[in-house]
Amino acid sequence: MKIKFLENEHFFGGAAVTAAKQPFSCESEFECDLLLADGNQSAPLLVSDKGRYVWCERAFKFKVSGGTLEVFDDTAILVTAGSTLKDAYLSAMKEHFPFSGKIPPEKFFATAQYNTWMEFTYNPTEKTVLEYAEAIIKNGYEPGILIIDEGWHTRYGVWEFDFAKFPDPKGMIDKLHKMGFTVMLWVVPLMTADGRDFLGCASSAKYLNNDGKKLPLLKTDAGDVALVKWWNGYSAILNMCEACDREYLGAKLDHLMKEYGVDGFKFDGGSIGMYDPENVINGKQTKYTAEELNIAWNEFGERFENHEYKDTFKRGGKAVIQRIRDRGHRWDGDGLCTLIPFAIVEGLTGYPFLCPDMIGGGEWSYTLLGEPWDEELVVRMAECSALFPMMQFSLAPWRILNAENAALCHKAAMLHKKFAPKIIEEVGKSAVSGEPIIRPLEYEFPNEGFECVTDAFMLGSEILVAPVIEKGAVTKTLRLPRGEWSYLGEKDITGGETVTVDAPLGTLPYFIKK
Repeated sequence: MKIKFLENEHFFGGAAVTAAKQPFSCESEFECDLLLADGNQSAPLLVSDKGRYVWCERAFKFKVSGGTLEVFDDTAILVTAGSTLKDAYLSAMKEHFPFSGKIPPEKFFATAQYNTWMEFTYNPTEKTVLEYAEAIIKNGYEPGILIIDEGWHTRYGVWEFDFAKFPDPKGMIDKLHKMGFTVMLWVVPLMTADGRDFLGCASSAKYLNNDGKKLPLLKTDAGDVALVKWWNGYSAILNMCEACDREYLGAKLDHLMKEYGVDGFKFDGGSIGMYDPENVINGKQTKYTAEELNIAWNEFGERFENHEYKDTFKRGGKAVIQRIRDRGHRWDGDGLCTLIPFAIVEGLTGYPFLCPDMIGGGEWSYTLLGEPWDEELVVRMAECSALFPMMQFSLAPWRILNAENAALCHKAAMLHKKFAPKIIEEVGKSAVSGEPIIRPLEYEFPNEGFECVTDAFMLGSEILVAPVIEKGAVTKTLRLPRGEWSYLGEKDITGGETVTVDAPLGTLPYFIKK
């Protein structure tokens, strides 16, 4: 299907990982295969600010070139739903992924969240986790969600605490609960070949147990356990389309909750690319599509009240906590400048309940360089995150920053807490209406020239947030939509014009519509 761009038309959607290239216009030169994109949050949907949308039931490849959008799937449809971006999104949402009204737990939005990953990477311990939690409270932060990330466990797929690192996990979690934390553990659908569970599955005749029941793990067409490549090497992977796999992992996680008091789980991996048939290194599997396997992985986690996902396809409309994928510790490239574009695309593809990546960046390779942290960048990332639906710390500001900048990160966390009632109100609205919580200005103010504005966003329909995302900048220049606005709730400004406001480090520019 070839679609000629209308005059001044722009498309958003597809995969969040392509957000930095969006919106797509008649001048864009770009192509993407949603099946291979590992798109973070993705959907077979493109929405236009001229009221049109493209939808397909499966992942498709598309290309933008020479003023034409080409979709390489003969089942894709083009719908004209109105004349604005809002018209296109609401029509697509109501037809293809309506929201149920179910609301995620308020605790995810009420205070900042915390994660051990960038502090300890693969080596968290009971001692360091407790010290980290104590320091959070000592430095004036509110207790909230605390995720013990990768490294708490023994072999991937076994999902038992490494007792050398965590000699008393129940005692640790009891202490964390008394401090006021909700404790979540990181898991992936992978199983390494040196774990006892893998040996029990792979050595069984025809992969059946003694009762003749199927054993878990994705199989090749030849009947062998499929081995797939992921960021930690090569492993077997669970097939959550099968009941035996769901029962296997469900029993593991239920045990962690019952035995140790774990409150929930961060579900990592399981992306379309991980399940892609081309990613199976010892054969092929064609019984299930990569889309089906990823969707089943996501559906599995919805049974747990406290959860988080980052690799999600076609799950718009679900009350699922989503996270922007690991961002670099930098201003450009995959760094701070991508947070707002990612959030815009995720909102316009049906994922409103989103958390930006960890403040300072969650892409861990920077920790290997031995370079100092960019203190200004960490503060600006905290500010940019403050009026997202959620914000998440990992790097401890009180450890890596000087006292003044550490205090500014705390100020951003307190700003989030101040606006938490408004954020939670918007969460409730979104769960019913399906509208994004973070919206591009074009969504709320069509035909005012905001089509390509991706360095500011609307929190709901009333609060315009314009974070500083350029190193060294102490002002923010933007054109305000028409109407009357209040800057920081203190200074009245008339919109419809370009304004420049003071925004020294420690100030997040925001405007409230009057």
